[in-house]
Amino acid sequence: MNSKQKKRIAIALLHRRKKNNVRSLWVHDILKRRKRYGEYHRLIQELRFDGGRFQTYFRLDHAQFDYLLSKIGPTVTRMGTNYREAQQSTWQYDSGEFLATGDSYRTIAFSYRVGVSTVAGIVIEVCKAIWDSLVSEYMRVPNKEDWETISREYEHRWNFPNCLGAIHGKHVVIQAPASSGSQYYNYKGRYSIVLLAVVDANYCFTIIDVGAFGRNSDGGTLANSALGKALKERKLTIPDNTTLPAADHLGPGPHVIVGDEAFPRRKNLMRPYPPGRNLPNDKHIFNYC
Repeated sequence: MNSKQKKRIAIALLHRRKKNNVRSLWVHDILKRRKRYGEYHRLIQELRFDGGRFQTYFRLDHAQFDYLLSKIGPTVTRMGTNYREAQQSTWQYDSGEFLATGDSYRTIAFSYRVGVSTVAGIVIEVCKAIWDSLVSEYMRVPNKEDWETISREYEHRWNFPNCLGAIHGKHVVIQAPASSGSQYYNYKGRYSIVLLAVVDANYCFTIIDVGAFGRNSDGGTLANSALGKALKERKLTIPDNTTLPAADHLGPGPHVIVGDEAFPRRKNLMRPYPPGRNLPNDKHIFNYC
């Protein structure tokens, strides 16, 4: 076989390889009918004319939803290509449905007639955009004036003076990450990460810490969190001690965050007395408050 024949064979093989590598773009017929039967193009358009049902569905009214879209829109806007149309109208709502209802990616994918992997990517991207866009406005660490306002609201609404917030841990169920052992395995027999949150007198979050291992107790999660370390090292701008109402004889008392029995008792962290039948009346009242 001479060199010319070898060259011709090589070119033929190269053309065959390129032909075999041509990507076939196939979209299921169900997904192609997205604009006719998809949830965004049918149900959502109807909900737009019924404010009450819209809020029940998304947990936000029209104005709140549109405000959120205006904040995150520039971050998550996508460009269409020759091969795929960008679903700008869909991501605004399928991610909202996931956050409001907790439906599975698969269920939402069928409802909106998009791919499961598409929904998964959209939810992650939108959640990150929400946090990045709103954290500085709504989740900044309170300053001294903020703490004083929260304290006044607790005293006015709940009759508990010198209170800066209520703290609690919430286990968010997850699938066990690969090679994680028992780190995420909690006392309820599930895998989870912990959301540690402090709320004000109106149930609004003021500080959160999310991502701790599910096997950790609330007290352990607090100790390892930025909030716990700041409390211990007295780095928060907590107001000065003040006298409690009708208790001048006791002198100035510290401002505290209140939690349940899972948390330790510290100068700025208050927990109830251990429950029991023989608790004095004043301790029963304290635990009730």
